[in-house]
Amino acid sequence: MAVRADLVEAPKTVLVMEELTAYYGKRMAIEGVNLAFPSKAITALIGPSGCGKTTLLRCLNRIHEAAGNGRVSGRVLLDGRDIYASEVNPVAVRRRIGMVFQRANPFPTMSIGEDVVSGLRYAGGVRSKARLREAAERVLRLAFLWDEVKDKLNHPGTSLSGGQQQRLCIARALATDPEVLLMDEATSALDPIATAQIEELMISLSGHYTIVAVSHNMQQAARVSTHTAFMLAGAERIGRLIEFGETNQVFTRPRERQTEDYITGRFG
Repeated sequence: MAVRADLVEAPKTVLVMEELTAYYGKRMAIEGVNLAFPSKAITALIGPSGCGKTTLLRCLNRIHEAAGNGRVSGRVLLDGRDIYASEVNPVAVRRRIGMVFQRANPFPTMSIGEDVVSGLRYAGGVRSKARLREAAERVLRLAFLWDEVKDKLNHPGTSLSGGQQQRLCIARALATDPEVLLMDEATSALDPIATAQIEELMISLSGHYTIVAVSHNMQQAARVSTHTAFMLAGAERIGRLIEFGETNQVFTRPRERQTEDYITGRFG
């Protein structure tokens, strides 16, 4: 059952999906999603594997198109403008809507200092070494990483621990000054200590950025998010939004039986 738009509207939103349907070739992956993401807050996307969470996330900054046969119908509005409009440059969209993937992906041929500002330099066209140095320090501080790497900026990013590498990737995404940060199970490959550091970082960043995070970890979603969206796919494997609301309400007083069954472990 799809959620009506009047149930998901929230005040002060910067990013809105309207009847968003995504396809891989002829196969429909998600259908008719209406969802308004609260600004400067963390929205968790939860649901069983295969329900379309990552596809939905990838539609929010047009990475879904990179699948080759990926396409969408409906609209995604960023500050009221459809990012899928014909005149909109996908690269410009991805500067404003950054993304952090499940596994850290530091560039193997770059130093930490080069990696963290690579998007700013190559996509943003910034060439001033002074500006790049200032930007590197700023975002590494935002990512709680500066004190750990300030004396080894010339070292490769691959020399860092897994948690440090993921914070480096978060810093890289922040360097282009996005309004929105997408996180696709960003802690699933990390140990509990590194996971706790990323969760603390997410909460800190939510005061400045709108964050949308896919998570299979119910405890994590409950800890860090302010709002939660629950997705589910039926036998036809088409993902639909079942419920959206403040996290406390979704986890303790879900409106839909399917949401309650998932959260309480009856399925999924």
